[in-house]
Formats: sequence, structure tokens, C-alpha cells
Amino acid sequence: MTDITRIAIIGLGEVGTILATDLKQQDPAPDIVAFDKQTGSGIIRERAQRAGIRLADSLCEALAGSQIIFSAVTAAESLNVATAAAPHITAQHTFLDLNSVSPNTKRAAMAAIEQAGGHYIDVAVMAPYPPARLKTPLLLGGTHAHTVSEWLNQCGFNSKVHSNVVGEASAIKMCRSVMIKGLEALTAECLSAARQYGVENEVLASLHASFPSLGWDDKLPHYLISRIAEHGKRRAEEMREVVKTLEDAGVAGAMSSGIVRVQQGVVDELAAKGVRYSDLEPFNWVSMVDLIMSGRT
Repeated sequence: MTDITRIAIIGLGEVGTILATDLKQQDPAPDIVAFDKQTGSGIIRERAQRAGIRLADSLCEALAGSQIIFSAVTAAESLNVATAAAPHITAQHTFLDLNSVSPNTKRAAMAAIEQAGGHYIDVAVMAPYPPARLKTPLLLGGTHAHTVSEWLNQCGFNSKVHSNVVGEASAIKMCRSVMIKGLEALTAECLSAARQYGVENEVLASLHASFPSLGWDDKLPHYLISRIAEHGKRRAEEMREVVKTLEDAGVAGAMSSGIVRVQQGVVDELAAKGVRYSDLEPFNWVSMVDLIMSGRT
């Protein structure tokens, strides 16, 4: 891929903002235009201004003249974005779908993009974008994955091709999420109960004795629970896609359904008390649990 002069970023959340900021620092810097369904909000406009990029008023405007499209929205909006983009897609467009959704959702998005003549790339983001930013490991799938991976890595990304089959890279991400998001949910549930019985220190000491290398006696429980407090809504949406992934494979997904409820439940509890994640910083899991449990009989 050569002569990439314009990049469109759909979604200016955490990932989209990092992409915009870091790509704009390339030499020479590409023209970057972003669209977010909350384009009119002050937060989105501030993010675009800090990144030094243009905001489009519509998806059509963002896609016009762009060669590369990064879709970095929530799991619930992933297929909607691909479907909405399809009428504006041409053979010049390469659509990189970074969203954490099931293989079948990715394949449905691929059908929409490729029927319009564009090129679709399944991108599985295999770790949180901060702190590695563009160096976050990416797995790619799709007919043009090797060409796109080469371009990405020239731009400072850390990508590799899993296969030319769309859905396989995302299957790896989705199956991994059962464990990663599940560990977060289990930690929140375990320590919330332990705190109510006044035995949280003993429970953490026991976990540390069993798994001394993980940091149960230090930062790990704070980190795991903070991920729910900060990103629980998005993670619950992703886990709903994980349930689809499992059920499509004939696996019941009972544990993953429970993870959805725990991730969403923490967010709902905080919202009911009018608490934002920024109000909890510096984050301490004990303070958050005490806040959630306050007022309960």
C-alpha cells in the first residue's frame, strides 16, 4: 500500500483518540478525519482538537477521499457502522474493523463492505491500547491482510497476520476474553463479598500464596477491578459478543453470561450513585466497593 494520504477514524473513544493522535505525528503526517456519533459534544471536539485532526459532520463526509478507514466503536455499534458505511464504500477503501465482536458479526460486516467493492480487514486487538498505544499487538485476517499489515508496521504498529480468513483472529480475541474479563469479574465478586465479611486481607494473602507471581498482594486486584469501573459498559458489550461466539460454536456460554452481568452491574451501581470513574481516581478497589455497598441493608 502506497500513497495513503487520507485516513478516516470512526469513533473517537479511547482507541480512536490514540490512533488519531499517534498517526498525526507521522512524518509526513496524513490527513486524518474522524466521525463520531457524538460529534456535537464538547468532549469529542476537544479530543479532535488535541489530536490535531478534522471532525466530519457525517459518516459520508469522513469516508469521502479516504483510503484507510479505522472502525473503533463499541461492540454494539460495530455492525451498524459497517452497514452505514457500505453505501459510501468504493474500491479505494480499506476498512479495518478493530471492534471486539464475534466472528459471525465480523463476517456480516465484511459482507457489507466487500459487496460495496471495498477491502475488509478483521483486526483483533490483543491487549489494552494504553500504555503500548500503536505498539499494542494486533492480529489480522482477510484477503488483503498481508499488505495491510506491512503498511501498519511501517507506520509504527505491531501487527501480524493470523490468516486470510475473516473471523479467525477475532475468535482468538473472543475466546481469550472469557478468561481476561472473567478474571476481572471474579475478582470483583470475590473481594466484594470478602470485604463484607471483613476477611479481604486473608483472602488476598491466600491468593498470593497460591499464585505468588501475579501480584495479588499488590496492584493486581486494584487493576482488575478498575478495568470494570472504567470500561465496564464496553466490556459488557464485548462479552455479549463473546456469548454469541461461544453459542455459534455450540458452547453454552454460561460463565460468559455471568461475566456480562457482573461487568454491567458494577457500572450500573456506580451510575445509580452518580459516580464517574474520574471521581474514583486514584483508584482503590476497597473504596469503590464501600461506595457501592453504602446504604444497603
